[in-house]
Amino acid sequence: MFAVLAGIARPLMNILMAKKWEGTEKLPAGGFIAAPNHCTEIDPIVVGHMLYNMKRPPHFLAKSGLFKVPVLGSLLRAANQIPVERSTTGANRSLQAAQEVVDGGGAIIIYPEGTLTRDPDLWPMKGHTGAARLAIQTGAPVVPIAHWGAHEVFPRYAKRLYVFPRKTSRILVGDPVDLSAFQGRALDRATLVEATDIIMGAITELLSTLRGEEPPAERWDPAAHNQSKHGRFQATEETGTNGADGQQ
Repeated sequence: MFAVLAGIARPLMNILMAKKWEGTEKLPAGGFIAAPNHCTEIDPIVVGHMLYNMKRPPHFLAKSGLFKVPVLGSLLRAANQIPVERSTTGANRSLQAAQEVVDGGGAIIIYPEGTLTRDPDLWPMKGHTGAARLAIQTGAPVVPIAHWGAHEVFPRYAKRLYVFPRKTSRILVGDPVDLSAFQGRALDRATLVEATDIIMGAITELLSTLRGEEPPAERWDPAAHNQSKHGRFQATEETGTNGADGQQ
């Protein structure tokens, strides 16, 4: 099923955007965790396209709600994608399924931000700890990935594509993040937050290289701006900043 979906998506992506992929030789031969930035809804197609072309069919951790959508849910299950639930038990099941993919030599894609970045300038925001937990538990390498350009075709929360003039999708793959210092340590919150910060730092550095700009000195924290960690958010006229979320 994934091959069928890829056969449909690849030609469309090739028409929609030009491609500039760098650092793909850094993708490990065995199982690994891909950790990209997240700035628009079509990011999974962009990153999945690159990995599939590199002969590494991607397995995504996707919001469980997507598996309940008619047709889409059936396609996701048939393509062996992994639902993510917010309950502790559900989250453990998701990580177990992801670990099986990695142990089998597959590529699992985890967006550490958990949802589209709330940063006004689309820089990576504060991350969740799932990628770090899976990496420390399995010993699998975490490969940071930054991409830029897809947001020009489909801006965050947009309702239509902006095809002309033709845009370029740029992807930069980094060296696996060194998390060896965390092996053997208790998987408490302090450990996971520290490891996550290193992963987010690597992603941000790659995106800075792609954009040719300096990132903010401090990563955007939704909680500090009274924003939910999940779902959509809207700009408020009163503050001129990103306000409270409306759930998808």
